[in-house]
Amino acid sequence: MRIIAGSAGGIPVKVPPSVTRPTTDRVREAVFSMLGESVVEARVLDLFAGSGGMGLEALSRGAAHATFVEQQGQAAAIVQDNLTRSRLKGGQIVKADAFATLRRLAESGTHFDMIFADPPYAKKPGDVDFGAKLLEDENLRKVLHPNGIFVLECMVTKGDGGAIAGWDVLRDRAYGSTRILILQLPTLTPNDGAIPGAAALQSSPAPDAAGHGAESLEEDEGARGQVG
Repeated sequence: MRIIAGSAGGIPVKVPPSVTRPTTDRVREAVFSMLGESVVEARVLDLFAGSGGMGLEALSRGAAHATFVEQQGQAAAIVQDNLTRSRLKGGQIVKADAFATLRRLAESGTHFDMIFADPPYAKKPGDVDFGAKLLEDENLRKVLHPNGIFVLECMVTKGDGGAIAGWDVLRDRAYGSTRILILQLPTLTPNDGAIPGAAALQSSPAPDAAGHGAESLEEDEGARGQVG
């Protein structure tokens, strides 16, 4: 795993063994190709950061700041190591629960232009669906800039491709077993403090409920471990 492009492009990213399910290089490259210039000068929040790959990639491509939120101690330490080795500036690590952190950020009036989240998948009955919880979390909505972008990585499931309550779907893509959603709040006002480049994401409609327009990309399932 490596930082793909930008000022730290090519630098390896360490991953905690058997702790995180890192986003593969190929999926990250596809995500940032879709985001384009919207990353430049953005304030980024990386929830369930794991190795910090998404936030590191954003910083390398010109983001002004990235806050990495990771509850697991070993993973948080590796994010710090990755930041140090990459020599990227503007990174902050918060070792805490993602939802508790969102609540504190909302209470303090902090806002981010871009939020990444790669929570644990709900793979079996009884597992918590953290992705669904994030989509419904009012604190996340308060923390996201009104014209900001929310990038959610979740598991492909039967029936994907429809509308998501409370969100405008800018992109809905499948990469093997991984689903990438690029979302905005429905109160979008493009000419009122819009994030640079974000409007371009609206030029291509999301796939319909039948999945038309979705891209497919094989991923290395062996690179995926259990999320901590």
